[in-house]
Amino acid sequence: MARPLRVEYPGAYYHVISRGNGGESIFLSVRDREKFLEYLEKASERFSIIIHTYCLMTNHYHILIETPQANLSLAIQWLNVSYAAYFNRKRGRSGHLFQGRFKAILIDADEYLKVLSRYIHLNPVRAKMVANPLDYKWSSYPVYVGEKEAPDWLETEWLLANFGKRKKQAAKRYQGFVEEIDIRTLENPNKDIVGGFMLGDMSFVDWVKETFLSDRDDEKEIPQLRTLRPRVSLERIVEGVCRELGCTEQRIRQKGRHRNTARELTICLARELSGLTCKDLGKFFGGVSGAAITQSCNHVVGEMLRNKKLQGKAKKIKKEILNF
Repeated sequence: MARPLRVEYPGAYYHVISRGNGGESIFLSVRDREKFLEYLEKASERFSIIIHTYCLMTNHYHILIETPQANLSLAIQWLNVSYAAYFNRKRGRSGHLFQGRFKAILIDADEYLKVLSRYIHLNPVRAKMVANPLDYKWSSYPVYVGEKEAPDWLETEWLLANFGKRKKQAAKRYQGFVEEIDIRTLENPNKDIVGGFMLGDMSFVDWVKETFLSDRDDEKEIPQLRTLRPRVSLERIVEGVCRELGCTEQRIRQKGRHRNTARELTICLARELSGLTCKDLGKFFGGVSGAAITQSCNHVVGEMLRNKKLQGKAKKIKKEILNF
């Protein structure tokens, strides 16, 4: 199974979803749900994560999490393993409780925290478990609307501040925001996910791509990277190499028997950044074969390992291209 793409950084927000193995229930009793919330509290203390919203369904859970430290995976793995150990021990069972790896959607909180919290709080209504979200005690909704005291580990102020300066007024407006929508027309905000793990406007998506994904090279293990890499035109790549190495475009595009570092470096950068196949690159670089493109890339990569100066130039070109 391919690894899910995870981007972790201080101050990130995530919508985390974890499901029971094979769709099986992960909560069978009131005590199970209470125990899970106890572990959630411990996770918030141990890993300094901030819980904004939660909802415990029957065979899965939803949490909106903020990570002041870049430690989402550590926190959720600890939470799931700890709860699974309790669940199995209580029932004398063994094996996996949760279905593979948890899902974590990186979100632009300013754009999506409000609508995601509403969608999560309305989960029990959509599942026809209750008629009103206030009737469901295993979510953070009763806290948000002032019907239940907030535990120390649940952060409500950030979200409620979007609905008013005074707490009671904000809670009332938030209740209207959640309950006055027609449940039949409620759309899942996750329909706008980019690359299977990101939720935000294009400036947020581009920032994540350029900051965290441009240097990743594990596409075989994480196929999502292929579709998320910044796509750069061949003309821009050629221009960047010419500017840094002081050569002409003709020198780069012209075939020849002798080694041509500028040409090979351009080919290597083009294969990484353009999104084109080796066959298409071969046409651009004078009608050479895809195998020749690969050979040129391999040669210049080996050259950069021996030549730190060339390696530095390649990094500089790449940085300038991506920030063009």
